[in-house]
Amino acid sequence: MGEPVKVPLVGLNEQNKPLAVELRDAFERVLDSSQFILGPEVIEFESLAAESIGARHAIGTSSGTDALLLSLMTLGIGPGDEVLCPSFTFFATAGAIARIGAIPVFVDSIDTDFNIDLDDAERRITGKTKAIIPVHLFGQAADMNGVQRLAKAHGLAVLEDAAQSMGATFDGQQVGTMGDLSAFSFFPSKNLGGFGDGGMITTDHDDLAKRARILRVHGGAPQYYHKAIGGNFRMDPLHAALLGVKLGHLPGYLARRRANAEQYLERLAKFNHVVEGRLMLPTEIENSGHTWNQFTLRVANGKRDTLQEHLATNNIGSAIYYPVPLHQQECFAHLPNFGESLPVCEKMAEEVLSIPVYPELTEEQICHVVDTLANAPL
Repeated sequence: MGEPVKVPLVGLNEQNKPLAVELRDAFERVLDSSQFILGPEVIEFESLAAESIGARHAIGTSSGTDALLLSLMTLGIGPGDEVLCPSFTFFATAGAIARIGAIPVFVDSIDTDFNIDLDDAERRITGKTKAIIPVHLFGQAADMNGVQRLAKAHGLAVLEDAAQSMGATFDGQQVGTMGDLSAFSFFPSKNLGGFGDGGMITTDHDDLAKRARILRVHGGAPQYYHKAIGGNFRMDPLHAALLGVKLGHLPGYLARRRANAEQYLERLAKFNHVVEGRLMLPTEIENSGHTWNQFTLRVANGKRDTLQEHLATNNIGSAIYYPVPLHQQECFAHLPNFGESLPVCEKMAEEVLSIPVYPELTEEQICHVVDTLANAPL
């Protein structure tokens, strides 16, 4: 018998090792330059990233979380302001709102695509509501036509949380180009995975880009002269140089993610678990270009943990994104709608399970995942 097939949730070595020579060259270039804060490497990456996304400006940041935080500061959101955001998302979306003294107003999700429910969002708008953060969750864009209509009707700023969805499209337009500002993450597992924490803001507004760049360096303009209080949100030149090596490969990464997802959807659709509704497959909504940062199943009848154990027994990685929606997190117990029933996202939190979909999956690995799911005790 041969070695058992192993399928980790994320395959970082498989993606980065083929680029080892280029990555080392980039490191040597930065080392020789002795330019270790901002400078030409960051400027070059920002220019290439803006061109790739189709945005007028890109501003590199220290993390995706800091991209959200800096974006909110740039928009002038502050103490007492209310910001609409989904409850079913990574913590940073709401954490950034709370850190500037604003109030996260948690919104339920849509059952079909995991993204924000705009009807529920509109019901929660008050005179204090200043912005909405649609999260393009798991690699699929939220309904940005609906977001823009809602924002225009109520005078709201729009901050796209595109941390998981670089390269995704809605109605033919890339995420990162449909809000006042947009925030991206280069955490290693993302579509464009970096080598530590890193992020980026994009915008088509010259004034917002100028303000974000000033706030990125403690609000100093010129240096040591401060008319605003910002923070240290700079992207490192080394990270910019390394990301620049990978940026040109992003279309290929996305194409392979999509091909892997299509194989899963085609093969899994034939199983009784799926036909009988015990295992629910993710969907791609109309007018959407899904990038499949995650392939997230939903498991009915309380069998999610059983399935996760079954996958682990067969050497297949998986993860629960996310086990507790934000409106039920203890740190938000002081907020007005803490503990309120948001039924769709609560149901998702009980059912979701993400399986490997990274670009470098082999045919053997995909077959092993499919066969293991076919024999799952559901």
